[in-house]
Amino acid sequence: MHLLPTISTFFIVLSAIFMGIGIHKIRKHRDIEGHQKMMTYAAVSAVIFFIIYVSRTIFIGNTAFGGPDYLVPFYTVFLVFHIILATTGAFLGGTQIYFGAKRKLSKHRKLAPWASVIWFGTAITGVMVYVLLYMLYPGGETTSLFRAIIQG
Repeated sequence: MHLLPTISTFFIVLSAIFMGIGIHKIRKHRDIEGHQKMMTYAAVSAVIFFIIYVSRTIFIGNTAFGGPDYLVPFYTVFLVFHIILATTGAFLGGTQIYFGAKRKLSKHRKLAPWASVIWFGTAITGVMVYVLLYMLYPGGETTSLFRAIIQG
């Protein structure tokens, strides 16, 4: 079932696009309202991605890497790097939303370069994971969380 991974990947890319537009609006035009709108769209897109990803993981499962065995260690390291980026990016994104909403703009501005680079890295590596799992190589076995618990 490649439809859900495709949809969730679309939303993470959309999140990065909105974030890029939001950064442009604040840096080049000092458009605070436009910045806030774009960052809200970015956050909503990221949350939609996360809901689809978690739902798919629980009910359908994660797809194992289906490429050649000699690439599995490299894919695994890459995937761990992506997961660390994604977790850090989500935390920093939430922190940025909090600082922006509470008008703690000094902290918001200080953290923004780090948060944005990490989020763009997350989006790029997320697309790369999608390409490796569903485009370059046939997907491996998929086991839902429920099935793994029951059979485990």
